[in-house]
Amino acid sequence: MSELTEWAYPLAESLLAEPLPRRWAHCLGVAERARTIAPVLGQDAELLEAAAVLHDIGYSPDLAKTGFHPLDGARYLRDAADAEPRVVNLVAHHSCAWMEAEARGLREELEKEFPREAAHLNDALCYCDMNTTPDGTPTNPVDRVNEIAGRYGPDSLIGTFIRRAEPEILACTSRVLDQVAAAKRQPI
Repeated sequence: MSELTEWAYPLAESLLAEPLPRRWAHCLGVAERARTIAPVLGQDAELLEAAAVLHDIGYSPDLAKTGFHPLDGARYLRDAADAEPRVVNLVAHHSCAWMEAEARGLREELEKEFPREAAHLNDALCYCDMNTTPDGTPTNPVDRVNEIAGRYGPDSLIGTFIRRAEPEILACTSRVLDQVAAAKRQPI
């Protein structure tokens, strides 16, 4: 573990493990997915793993202010945890957050406060999140989107957002899997 991940895991655990054990299991699973694609991320592998384990801290009852967990989590990381800015930005924009922010009337606020990181890192975090069940086990993005829409209801804000985001979620997964496949074809 790097210094960054050694900091991120206990912080996420302190915010999620007790009040939201299933969310904590999900975050651990997302971080595990991040480790599986580390070879294609090079120097950014630890950055992605830290963002993966922290991506849902905005659900913590202690942090939920706006009801939009990417924004609440990113603000906490920036304002209270003095986190690495790139981790903060990845948390703020994880898994097509801009689309949900738009539905909530918060897109301008999100994008004004938190710049997006490089596209390959946003893709990687989306891949990790959308290929992990709520219990932290591996899944695929189609089943994950269906699970989210089913849990919240198809006509809910989240149900509508996740269906709107589905093509981009599938594209993120495809781009990451293409990078992984290309890396495997490289001579050693």
